[in-house]
Amino acid sequence: MYRSILVPIDISEADLTRHVVPQVQAHAKTAKVHFLAVIPTVPFYASLGLAYSTEFPDRSGLQAKASEKLEEIIKQFNIPAGRSQTHVVYGPPKDQILKLAESVDAELIVIASHKPGFSTYLLGSTAAAVVRHAKCPVLVVR
Repeated sequence: MYRSILVPIDISEADLTRHVVPQVQAHAKTAKVHFLAVIPTVPFYASLGLAYSTEFPDRSGLQAKASEKLEEIIKQFNIPAGRSQTHVVYGPPKDQILKLAESVDAELIVIASHKPGFSTYLLGSTAAAVVRHAKCPVLVVR
């Protein structure tokens, strides 16, 4: 049994979350479950040089909306009160997932993954990067 599980949630991809729910519930019998939403500091399209804007959204408002959405999403999970915790952070998703995994001493990371596509092979996916660099087991759900 695990004591601490990290579940990164892409709050913009509801379908991915539905696939993760049964896996988390199966592995989180007695574990503390840490749900994480990462807000990228630079939008993906901007990092590719496809667009650039000097206007960045209000961070506190964006973080509050992301927290609300994350709270709404985790209602799908049947985790008893007091055994889950939410985290919303800014930064590169892979780095923030790995950083939180270390800080909460995660014994397992349960992460959803898109089916591979052309862009995944060129750029790599967050799930693949987490698998390569995590210091604990990673369960990738597709």
